[in-house]
Amino acid sequence: MQHWVTSVLEELGYIGVFFMMALENIFPPIPSEIVLPFGGFLTTTTDLSVVGVIVAATVGSVLGAVILFGIGLLLDVKHLEKIIHRYGSMLRIKKQDIQRADAWFDKYGYWTVFICRMVPLVRSLISIPAGMSNMNFVMFLFLTVAGTLSWNTLLILIGVQLGESWTNILSFMELYSTVIYICIGVGIGIIVYLYIKRRRQQ
Repeated sequence: MQHWVTSVLEELGYIGVFFMMALENIFPPIPSEIVLPFGGFLTTTTDLSVVGVIVAATVGSVLGAVILFGIGLLLDVKHLEKIIHRYGSMLRIKKQDIQRADAWFDKYGYWTVFICRMVPLVRSLISIPAGMSNMNFVMFLFLTVAGTLSWNTLLILIGVQLGESWTNILSFMELYSTVIYICIGVGIGIIVYLYIKRRRQQ
């Protein structure tokens, strides 16, 4: 994966950065933790500029996020409620559960979108519930750009500073991702436990 990503960036420059970051948002297994630091490194050995790489990466990321937002719009709450009405008894989910989740996202979704743009894997997927909850598109776009720009700029500048040693950041990012995944897993486990406990009490 790393060799393929770096080859595309070396071959296509800004277009490669744009393409990879758009793809990374739609298909999370492509890691921005490789694309961005290596893109920063390339600014020290090629004609690519730091600003140009940041812009290409951010535009690509935002495009991918908008595509997933559109998918979320197609899978809106009303469609989910129809699915729950038909299969909810098997899944032990009620319409009220979907409505509560939607209300929660309406209340906290703005900050969630901004923060999650800096969280591995989640930064891509968060666009779907944002679309499903019919979040104001202008606000979604603003927060997505703000969070994405912050994340991209940080990793690209790290790549610039590390130069040929840019791969040193990968082990740290792997640890960062692992910690995040564990926290997400624990959080989901707690939510499921509380949900099951409440259903049993009812």
